[in-house]
Amino acid sequence: FMMKSSLLKLPVGVDSFEKIRKDGFYYVDKTTLIEQLLEQWGEVNLFTRPRRFGKTLNMSMLRCFFEIGVDRSLFDGLDISKNQKFCNTYMGRFPVVFLSLKNVDGLTFADAKYRLTELIAAEAERFLFLSDSKKLSENEKSMYQALIALDHGRYTMDETILVSSLQLLSQLLYRHYGQKTIILIDEYDVPLENAYYAGFYDEMIAFTSQLPHALAVALINSDIEGRNTGEFIGDSYRDLTRIANINESLWSQLFLGNKENLLKTIYNFEAELVKIKACLEKDDKEGLQELFIKSS
Repeated sequence: FMMKSSLLKLPVGVDSFEKIRKDGFYYVDKTTLIEQLLEQWGEVNLFTRPRRFGKTLNMSMLRCFFEIGVDRSLFDGLDISKNQKFCNTYMGRFPVVFLSLKNVDGLTFADAKYRLTELIAAEAERFLFLSDSKKLSENEKSMYQALIALDHGRYTMDETILVSSLQLLSQLLYRHYGQKTIILIDEYDVPLENAYYAGFYDEMIAFTSQLPHALAVALINSDIEGRNTGEFIGDSYRDLTRIANINESLWSQLFLGNKENLLKTIYNFEAELVKIKACLEKDDKEGLQELFIKSS
């Protein structure tokens, strides 16, 4: 006879690994996934599985395993705990940024963009210690403040900061801890799905996909003819231009099919580029610094 209090509960609607382990829910042990991920190492890993397969729970598990300050007892009795050498090497060793995009929605592009701003700013606020970190310069602390700044209860992070916000946050965490940041993004396709049903899919695609491709092509084509740039490039150039090698027939159709939205994003980008150009022409160092801080 088993006492009612000792019965494990079914985790209906529960996708938090910590909650399942602490509050007495059934858990199907999938911790071998952690070893498999590192054995089949990749800078980026994409989990493509059907709905309700357990992707969110697995990502929650990864966060609980890798994040600095982890409760190691969460993994007691699970398969991964048998590999003590592996656990001592990787468990609780990394800063982790975790985002779920399932609530990034809205009736307009502006609404959806602000939902994303809120999400990233709230995650950044988990790391408030960066404001006083002795490992960060004063400029870097100012950059962090730009991620979480509020005005009348609303986050003030603008589009230029939002675009590079995850990169900035991960860099600041690396500076503080001396360990590369693990970034987990759940429900990554939801914003585009919501944009499609709300009627601003084309606007979202123009900004998040087509504009970066247009910029990459323009940067490659602006190179001096005959110069062997490939011998000198670093990560910055490589990251910016890797998407320039595109199917010309397909992307010409995509660009023209979304012409109005793409032109709008290009006009906005040109306006920002003009500001940089003006600062250069005037030898305006402070103006350049302000633009750089704004985008960081």
